[in-house]
Amino acid sequence: MSRKPPPLDIDGAESIAISALGFLAADGPRLGRFLALTGIGPAELRAAASTPGLQAAVLDHLLNDESMLLVFTAENGIDPQRIGYAHALLAREQHLLDES
Repeated sequence: MSRKPPPLDIDGAESIAISALGFLAADGPRLGRFLALTGIGPAELRAAASTPGLQAAVLDHLLNDESMLLVFTAENGIDPQRIGYAHALLAREQHLLDES
């Protein structure tokens, strides 16, 4: 019998995003591609790493590359669907911050 993971909340989504950022940072070409596509520099990346906007961008980057998504989720024991849920939570959080 498989155990269902707990419901995803904003803290869980942030945790997944930080793990995903670490996954990207561990491989120079992966990180370079992310930086090139987002236009963010290494110094800005450090400063923005804890923001929902950057965290959502990291997860969006994974969602747009299925093979990389599957490698990340396999290495971290995460159901790939949870990445989409985490992305939605973080994007919503950023939207709420932008409105305030």
